Amino acid sequence: MSGDRPVLFVTRRLPAAVEARAARDYAARLNPADRKLAAAEILAGAEGAAAILCCPADRLDAALIAALPASLRVIATFSVGTDHIDLAAAAARGLAVCNTPDVLSVATAEIAMLLLLAAARRAGEGERLVRAGRWSGWAPTQLVGRGVSGRRLGILGMGRIGRELAAMARGFGMEIHYRNRSRLPAALAAGAIFHEDEDTFLAASEFLSLNAPGGAGTRQWLNAARIARLPRGAVVVNTGRGTSVEDAALAAALASGHLAAAGLDVYDGEPVVFPGYLGLENVVLLPHLGSATAETRDAMGFRALDGIDAVLAGRPPEFAVA
Repeated sequence: MSGDRPVLFVTRRLPAAVEARAARDYAARLNPADRKLAAAEILAGAEGAAAILCCPADRLDAALIAALPASLRVIATFSVGTDHIDLAAAAARGLAVCNTPDVLSVATAEIAMLLLLAAARRAGEGERLVRAGRWSGWAPTQLVGRGVSGRRLGILGMGRIGRELAAMARGFGMEIHYRNRSRLPAALAAGAIFHEDEDTFLAASEFLSLNAPGGAGTRQWLNAARIARLPRGAVVVNTGRGTSVEDAALAAALASGHLAAAGLDVYDGEPVVFPGYLGLENVVLLPHLGSATAETRDAMGFRALDGIDAVLAGRPPEFAVA
């Protein structure tokens, strides 16, 4: 009987296989309309629940967490990032918080490589040209972009995703440079060049990929001063956090030609996109597709449910962040 099972509140529609497992093991309250819920709706859905499975667009701030029912024991998020959850408030309530690391690294690195290639080779401009019926045929000087093979790629944040991107980029003969909180062991670096000095890192980055976590330490890291230290004609891609970029500075550098192109999959305040990007031909804009493969999204859901299962069974979850 469903009354014998703990209540699990799921804030968004999830892949069918994930929802099927949730409904099998829990008295699952689902969101088939996939409508983003207001704070009051989250609180209503969580009433009497033992667990919440939320998503990055849900803002679980201190006030909301303080108002959650006493029945709640665990919050799992369908993401690696936890910027949307006040972890200190969760800890103060004695709530476990679980996330979904490891399973989305390859998929997100693929999107970073896609953006790098698309931005450098002007694929977005070309697709729009053809779709608008304005392509008049091949021409020697049409949409000439930048080659990727053999160039220098700078990676800010050499975690799991950064290392997967580095492996892919080596297939194009790219020389990998990175900046990280610490130097990687040689086996993980796999020949990538570590920069303790920010200036040498930026100067080396003909292509720059932002793969760093969010938080105060990386907020608007890519600002006007750092952009000015990139080589003229550099290409920037961001699949990490939208908050890592000072949008006005990036748009200005793209408009001036200091940067050749950019590719963005994440945005500060998404789904709102900085208006200055929308009129620029030399920026590729994707709607946060980093983890969007069927296999990855299933794996993320299962990992989140694994964490909930563990907490409610009295075991420490494998992937706990609080």
